[in-house]
Amino acid sequence: MKCGITPTYIKVLKGNEVFVFGSNLQGIHGGGAARIARECFGAIMGQGVGLQGQSYAIPTMQGGVKTIKPYVDEFIKFAQIHTEFHFLVTRIGCGIAGFRDEDIAPLFENAINLSNISLPKEFVDIITF
Repeated sequence: MKCGITPTYIKVLKGNEVFVFGSNLQGIHGGGAARIARECFGAIMGQGVGLQGQSYAIPTMQGGVKTIKPYVDEFIKFAQIHTEFHFLVTRIGCGIAGFRDEDIAPLFENAINLSNISLPKEFVDIITF
């Protein structure tokens, strides 16, 4: 395992760090981690996917886990290309979207060996069990 553990609470980012949060496709960043991303880390209202400021949106509100997977895969590919950034993944989908860690964590299995991604401890514990 090369990935790090995302801090439970993120208030400040270093210059190369990116806050990865769960969003909706409409980019209405009104609550939870999405609101923090908008208020603190440059998330853009109306943009529901991808890099924006020091944040990266992964849509989680459009259906089941199968609809989230392509966006997680896209994020992991992005992180593999952009090694100049360190991505701090929050517990996407496990707040307002209503999924359990057990539902979402396996989507990040391909991120566990990337040194520029940190995952929530809950996800790591599930993936490495």
